[in-house]
Amino acid sequence: MRTAYKVRVYPTPEQAAVLNRTFGCVRLVWNKVLAWRHARYHTQGLKTSYAETDRYLTEMKRDGEHDFLYEVSSVPLQQALRHQYTAFVNFFAGRARYPRYKSRHGRQSATYTRSAFRWRDGRLHLAKMDGPLAFAWSWPDIDPATINPTTVTISRDSDGRWYASLAVEAPETGTAPQPLPSTGAAVGVDLGVTDFAVLSTGEKIVNPRHLERKARNLARYQRRMARKQRGSANRAKAKAKVARAHTKVRDARADFLHKTTTRLVRDHDLIVVEDLNIKGMVRNRKLARAISDCGWGAFRRLLEYKAARHGRHLVVIDRWHPSSKTCSACGHLLATLSLSTRHWTCPGCGTRHDRDINAAKNILAAGRAVSACGADVSHAGFSRMRLAVKQEIQPVRAGFPRL
Repeated sequence: MRTAYKVRVYPTPEQAAVLNRTFGCVRLVWNKVLAWRHARYHTQGLKTSYAETDRYLTEMKRDGEHDFLYEVSSVPLQQALRHQYTAFVNFFAGRARYPRYKSRHGRQSATYTRSAFRWRDGRLHLAKMDGPLAFAWSWPDIDPATINPTTVTISRDSDGRWYASLAVEAPETGTAPQPLPSTGAAVGVDLGVTDFAVLSTGEKIVNPRHLERKARNLARYQRRMARKQRGSANRAKAKAKVARAHTKVRDARADFLHKTTTRLVRDHDLIVVEDLNIKGMVRNRKLARAISDCGWGAFRRLLEYKAARHGRHLVVIDRWHPSSKTCSACGHLLATLSLSTRHWTCPGCGTRHDRDINAAKNILAAGRAVSACGADVSHAGFSRMRLAVKQEIQPVRAGFPRL
């Protein structure tokens, strides 16, 4: 199992200058190769392999106009080409959109492999740099000298903070997480906007609304930045203040999601969630910001990898399952149920339902049914899941079968 440790980095002014120069070269190589690949395909109809981009980088270094590329390590430049090739593979496979050009504004990053860095006694030494790179280690139960990183990604956020992501193989470190003891508990989770999540146990997790609470300050900082002259030092300061405000919102949301998912994984053996079409839901202009502020996609990704690491089962049921309209007591299915109806009484058995709690109970029941047949369950060691769908017999068609 691969894992990563993201640490805060504190480079010296000389080290920051080297890293900033590396970021610029990586960005230049990415944009030049992307433009060349794009023009080559649309003018000649040719696809570009990684070996061809590698040769193009060599020619670019020798043309006399890009001699500054020799001043930085060649490994981050090669890694940029590998990342671009992977991006195109994902695009043609339908897993991602078309690769975009990199901007000097926003997050900057560079990836180093083992040939361009040295990890010795818990200290990080990068190529083209004198002295180790200082960082803050946040895992007191893990000795940094015992890990063996395979790649190191150095990044700088818009707010000026530096980070290093150390990718390691968990079995090599001896720090692979052990499966948690069984609790015998199962829970269904119904995600929402008013309440972030409603559990089948009846518990409601309040939505902290991080962006909404900071929206007023963000608007004020953005107005101040808009009044500054472009290219001035005052505008750069105002832009950094806007970036720090967004960072506070992002960090608060991530902290909430990590604590919530950790508690769910620690207390339950089986967790059932609903597959939500988040991309389609954010097209609603009235709810787009509120839905984006919830972080449902990040919530599911955190649940997936934490359940796999700690030996829990995560089941994702079909998004078309009528969890809100079905009575969890007798199974009666309503014909219609408006979104404004928060409580309803079952005409079959007379049970009074809270809409969200009833949906969570039905999600748990559907997840148990799927788990019983052994399908669509995320077991430890498997990161990808299949969605729960109806298992129907395919109709027989006339003619000979196609192999």
